Amino acid sequence: MGSERLKRITVEGGKCGGRPCIRGLRIRVSDVLDLLAAGASHEEILRDYTSLESEDILAAIEYAARQTDHVVLTNP
Repeated sequence: MGSERLKRITVEGGKCGGRPCIRGLRIRVSDVLDLLAAGASHEEILRDYTSLESEDILAAIEYAARQTDHVVLTNP
């Protein structure tokens, strides 16, 4: 994960069940992505989660993009 932005994503064994979080906060990457998928704007998310920063939302999106960037093998 070469992006500087991805350093905002942390994984700690005792926090949120070891799931990826934003900057050690108890806000999971999946929480941010779920809000975006439900149609929440960046502004709404930042207003509701005052500890988040705009770069955190972008980091969550980039993290998800990197997680899905893998080869899928299929049988012919």
